[in-house]
Amino acid sequence: MREGILSKIGNTPLIRLNQVLEDINFQLYAKLEGSNPGGSIKDRPALRILQAGLKDGTIRPDTVIIESSSGNMGIGLAQACAYLRMRFICVVDPKTTPQNILLLKAYGAEVVLVSEPDPITGEFLQARINRVKSLLNKIENSYWPNQYANAANPEAHHQTMHEITTELKDEVDYLFCATSTCGTLRGCVEYVRAHGLRTKIVAVDAAGSVIFGSEKSRRLIPGHGAAIIPALYESNLADDHVVVSDLQCVVGCRLLARHEAILAGGSSGAVLMAVDEMRNTIPERANCVAIFADRGERYLNTIYSDSWVEKHFGDIAYRWETNLGAEAELCLTTAS
Repeated sequence: MREGILSKIGNTPLIRLNQVLEDINFQLYAKLEGSNPGGSIKDRPALRILQAGLKDGTIRPDTVIIESSSGNMGIGLAQACAYLRMRFICVVDPKTTPQNILLLKAYGAEVVLVSEPDPITGEFLQARINRVKSLLNKIENSYWPNQYANAANPEAHHQTMHEITTELKDEVDYLFCATSTCGTLRGCVEYVRAHGLRTKIVAVDAAGSVIFGSEKSRRLIPGHGAAIIPALYESNLADDHVVVSDLQCVVGCRLLARHEAILAGGSSGAVLMAVDEMRNTIPERANCVAIFADRGERYLNTIYSDSWVEKHFGDIAYRWETNLGAEAELCLTTAS
């Protein structure tokens, strides 16, 4: 099954970040998951879930795959299903960007739009899940990957962590990863514990996400945080967690582009800013790895658009100097 384009999922680059955070006394590396052929870390669980289902007979070659996604998981499944010649239906909501919808359709996916939030929870995520369940009842031989609860999701990230630790010879002191379904977080934690590694796992959550007990509020960056606690989450997964605002995501992404020439997605900016917040607690000469989940091209109309930033955060005069702390403080102060 791992033939053609699917054989290129995983084994993504791990690079040293030398310029974006000045005056740090530890080594910072970035795992560039945007180098997966579908453009994000979600290629890994998308393929793993389909592999597991085909292996145990839950899925047949003529099974209709139906999933709820605002972007990357849908695109990962669309890519895999296109190669495997399987029908795929992706349930989206109005927050899904036009670009992601075009990408889904380019792979041949059928896109179903949920236009109203769930009347009980007020959440689009629940409305999408409700629509998935309705379609499952109507379409024979259909299957819901359920990225929010499927054990194959975190299992896919055992390989992610294996790649990191192999390259750094098991000397990984801190791993920073963003939360959403918590598949990446759980998978990396499971690998670290199973192999008795010293790595501390830091979860990076979004302001307005409920995963770590914060009050639910509006979030602008897709694929970062969650409005409901995912089934894959457990309270003892992370050694620490950092909550990052949408504005910090924007700042982090733009700093990466200017100082490291890395065009990364929104949660990558969040992860960078989380590392910066913890810089004074990280021991000297520690090896830190930040997982950058996707590429920035999918955010050109949002995070990298000056007009979008001004609309949501005000007239922020970004000054791309060399001191991250000063820039972040300037942006956050101006926005408030």
